[in-house]
Amino acid sequence: MRLTRAIAQVGLLLAATSAFALPAIRSEFTKRYKSPPAGAQAKAGCALCHVGNTLKRNPYGADLEKALKATGSSRITPAAFEKIEKLDSDKDGVKNGVECAKGTLPGNPKSK
Repeated sequence: MRLTRAIAQVGLLLAATSAFALPAIRSEFTKRYKSPPAGAQAKAGCALCHVGNTLKRNPYGADLEKALKATGSSRITPAAFEKIEKLDSDKDGVKNGVECAKGTLPGNPKSK
């Protein structure tokens, strides 16, 4: 009984921790790029950086993760976004910074 309760508590803690990751990234992203609340980026939700609803990162998310590690911070910062703005993570011919500014998805080559 105690083991089951402990497992349930750990599961809730992990779920809560995961839920708090998106708002921090979304908040910083929206501040930096003035992303409209009803635009493609907002509708994408986690798919802005992830493949669908999985933990696997799309090319933009992978580049953002690398940039974040390079800043030496565990928190998302404007510097992490700035570091990858000149990249074309999804190889669609449009740089991340341009896609972010115009409201398209920098991790999806079909969104230019």
